Amino acid sequence: MITGCVIGESLKSGAVLELTGLRVCRVTRMDLSATARGSQPPVWTVLEFESDAEDDAPLAEALADALSAEGGWYADYRVGDEERVVVFSGRVFRYSGADDPRRAEAVAHGVSVGVPAHQLDWKD
Repeated sequence: MITGCVIGESLKSGAVLELTGLRVCRVTRMDLSATARGSQPPVWTVLEFESDAEDDAPLAEALADALSAEGGWYADYRVGDEERVVVFSGRVFRYSGADDPRRAEAVAHGVSVGVPAHQLDWKD
């Protein structure tokens, strides 16, 4: 099972995410004006999704193509109980557990593209 979320405002203008079997489970609007930084908007639309698909590669590729390169955005999801996937515009990071060195690579990349450090706290 794949479970995760993407922020609606993180998608570049004109982006379309259309994947067979991907279900939106919950949509939440959140006022994050106290913590949003730089070009991030003060109100976010959080789209929580899931899929029974065993192959998450189409999702990772679609997100990497759809996410805005500006503003420090990413999407993340879990594949089963083992793997965390963090997707930035044009980049995909996969890791298993907080001590996996690939997690540190994802965090470093996030910082390099402008994601505020407090937003890089994925629960592993």
